[in-house]
Parts: sequence; structure tokens; C-alpha cells
Amino acid sequence: MSGLKWLEAEKKLFRDGQTFNPHRLEWIADAEASVSTAVDVSATEALVKLSGTLRKVPVGIIGPREATEAQCALAEKLGAAFARHGLQLVCGGKNGVMEAACKGHAEFGGMPVGILPDEEWQAANPYVAIPIATGIGPARNALIARACVALVAVGGGVGTLSEMALGLQFNRLVLAMHDAPEVKGVDRYDNIDDVLERVALRLFTGK
Repeated sequence: MSGLKWLEAEKKLFRDGQTFNPHRLEWIADAEASVSTAVDVSATEALVKLSGTLRKVPVGIIGPREATEAQCALAEKLGAAFARHGLQLVCGGKNGVMEAACKGHAEFGGMPVGILPDEEWQAANPYVAIPIATGIGPARNALIARACVALVAVGGGVGTLSEMALGLQFNRLVLAMHDAPEVKGVDRYDNIDDVLERVALRLFTGK
């Protein structure tokens, strides 16, 4: 159990005598937080309930440009799930897994951000809503890893491996799906719902 409770009348999330501030992503002491009418919710359910007020901190989907059909299909579903749960997608903005994730995110109302290695924003894939041209080549991987609170790798080679390693170095939550590189300290998931729950727990608990 997540230990999270939701009070529908006040649209507030509670936990152990605290109220969650959805803008600062922090728990604040609240003497009235143990409301008897509050109901237990999972971290994923809390995401949905707070989606209108939760600060749009970035969560990354990373993976190869030269992606397989299976990798793209999974990335598209993952991007769509992010949008449905109010999560802000950040990726490298190019093709393959990145384009598929952006497509899924955009089709469900999201505004995917692409942090590009290129010098001009026009290099972004057609589904990127907010292209950021860095002009720094592969070094932009460090920007993605630093910007995101969590990274989910779908497949990948050396570039994806560098983002995963940088994410760990920056103390980010790094998760792997499908045939992403094996990295010590990175948990592997097969199910998108489990990924969402793990990302939500990071947002709500910092763990």
C-alpha cells in the first residue's frame, strides 16, 4: 500500500498527518490530515486525481533512433499512458523510440518536449510540441538526464546507455523496459501500469 489517502471534497492528498502540495511536490504538516472520509488511493490513482494541479515536472522516455517495431509500439503506448496520467514527457526529440513516445503522448493531449542535439528546432520529429535546439550533439543526453525526475528506457544502445548512467549519477529514478541495456541499479519492468506506479511513487514519496 502507498499510504496515500484522497479527500474528494477538498481535492487533497493526505499521508500520515501531512497534505501534499502538488505545485512544490512536497508534503506539509497538517493537523487535520487524518480525515475519516478520505479514501485509500494508489500512487497512480493519485496522479490522475491531481493531474489538473500537479506541477509538470518532466519524466523521460529514452531509446534508440533505429528502433524495432516492438520498441516503437511500446514507446507509443507508454507516451500515451504518460499523457493520460498528467505526466510531462521529455525526450531527445528525434526518431525511433522518441518519435513513437511523442506520438502517443500528443494523441492523448500531451505536449511532448524534445531536447534536440541539433542547432535548429526544425530537426524535431513531427509530434514534438516544444522543441529545444541545443546545438551540443550527444552532450544533450546530460540535459535530459538532469531535467527529468525519472527516465524510462525502451530498448537502446550506447546513447541510451549514457542517458541511463547519467540518470543514476544524478540520483534520478531509472527504469528499463523491453530490451533496454542491463545496468546495475536499474529495475526492469514488463508492464506499463507497474512503470506508472513506480514513477508516481517517486513523485509522491521521493523513493
